[in-house]
Amino acid sequence: MLSYNINLEGKTVLVTGAAGFIGSNLVKRLFHDVKDIKVIGIDSITDYYDTGIKYERLREIEELGRDWTFVKGSIADKALVDQLFEDHKPAVVVNLAAQAGVRYSITNPGSYIESNLIGFYNLLEACRWHPVEHLVYASSSSVYGSNKKVPYSTDDKVDNPVSLYAATKKSNELMAHAYSKLYNIPSTGLRFFTVYGPAGRPDMAYFGFTNKLREGKTIQIFNYGNCKRDFTYVDDIVEGVVRIMQHAPEKMNGEDGLPVPPYKVYNIGNNSPENLLDFVQILQEELISAGVLPPDYDFEAHKELVPMQPGDVPVTFADTTPLEQDFGFRPATPLRDGLRAFAQWYKKYYKC
Repeated sequence: MLSYNINLEGKTVLVTGAAGFIGSNLVKRLFHDVKDIKVIGIDSITDYYDTGIKYERLREIEELGRDWTFVKGSIADKALVDQLFEDHKPAVVVNLAAQAGVRYSITNPGSYIESNLIGFYNLLEACRWHPVEHLVYASSSSVYGSNKKVPYSTDDKVDNPVSLYAATKKSNELMAHAYSKLYNIPSTGLRFFTVYGPAGRPDMAYFGFTNKLREGKTIQIFNYGNCKRDFTYVDDIVEGVVRIMQHAPEKMNGEDGLPVPPYKVYNIGNNSPENLLDFVQILQEELISAGVLPPDYDFEAHKELVPMQPGDVPVTFADTTPLEQDFGFRPATPLRDGLRAFAQWYKKYYKC
């Protein structure tokens, strides 16, 4: 196992996408675990999905009464990003801001270029001119694209993206590698696998299915139910991020006397793919148990098996061996436990 080389106590951490699903949970976890930490959050709070959930997440952070500063704005605004670094001088940066969603990238590519490429470039430039101890950034399991070999390993070639979203995330890894090499910026990319949980993103399948079932609509199950996903509970994602934040890749020189890029990439996934039909079965059981849906709900009348959609892949499966070896951690929250927590949150939030 690696030993930590960054002490977060008393440090300033910048979290982009702080009103987002993972970002807000990370901020709360940092305040819970770390003494005297100062967190700067930035989020543009777009209407890609219900902004009410985003403001609710921010409200929960505010209620903690800690050293928290929130800025509403976009990381694509270079002047704003530069000002944040100038004013707050963050020691660690965690970039979770991004335009998410595979299918949305097919119809709205511009928003991905702005946030995922221009925004990330602005952060890299800021880290260049205002040196940080560690840049941690979100990549995605989508970078594995049409790879046939499973489980997906970070040693695999990822040259076959099947969506613009995936292409932007792979671009982030390439850009970070170049900046790590040229400017000796310690950076770690995290390939997240299908994150879910309470107060999650309404565009994700489990959330969208729940909304439609409540409204009596039909849910579409892609690839005729033959998809498998490595569903990863949000607390496991956050646990991985917090551990990785505390170990920056070591700076060292190669035989040529030039810096070897202080650069790493890890998968964070549950290492246990679930069939989509099994996932739907567990979801419906937990929605009934939580009282979101009535006990006699006719699921068969509200399910439709349909072909694969453009940009989708049939399976995601994370090889988490490097994460286990370096940080002694492997996500392991059972799907039923995670969906139960989501169903209970949904019942409370929507008062159903």
